[in-house]
Amino acid sequence: MAKKVKQQSNVVAVNRRASFEYFIEDRYEAGLSLQGWEVKSLRAGKCNISEAYVNVKGGEVVLFGSVINPLKTSCAFVVSDPTRTRKLLLSRREIDKLAGSVQRQGYTIIPLKLYWKNQWAKLEIGLARGKQEHDKRDSIKDRQWARDKERIMKKNFK
Repeated sequence: MAKKVKQQSNVVAVNRRASFEYFIEDRYEAGLSLQGWEVKSLRAGKCNISEAYVNVKGGEVVLFGSVINPLKTSCAFVVSDPTRTRKLLLSRREIDKLAGSVQRQGYTIIPLKLYWKNQWAKLEIGLARGKQEHDKRDSIKDRQWARDKERIMKKNFK
């Protein structure tokens, strides 16, 4: 008899508001520079990136505002700051491209998803442009129409 294997998702945190608030033009995968207690907390799923943002400072890409809550058992002797700034690991070409887009074209960089890739913590960041209020209403209408269309199609095939 085969054993039931519990399939674990490799996604730790998702920024659901990002696709509603922004038009996402490009996506990049960046590594994170973490401390030991942060890795343990990420494994436990104690992370929030919904209020976070990314900025290019001094030739480095930095994540601000993300919250990684420490575990009580893993950081007894380490001073842990849950909202510290974390360096993102990207190639020089990607950093220059992001910096140019932000400065010249008015884009913003937002974190989209935090996940595990093998043993490495990765952050998917998006080069995005903000939506206006009427764009948000259009996306709500499109989402409702897609939902209604699915209901109609399901009803017709029964």
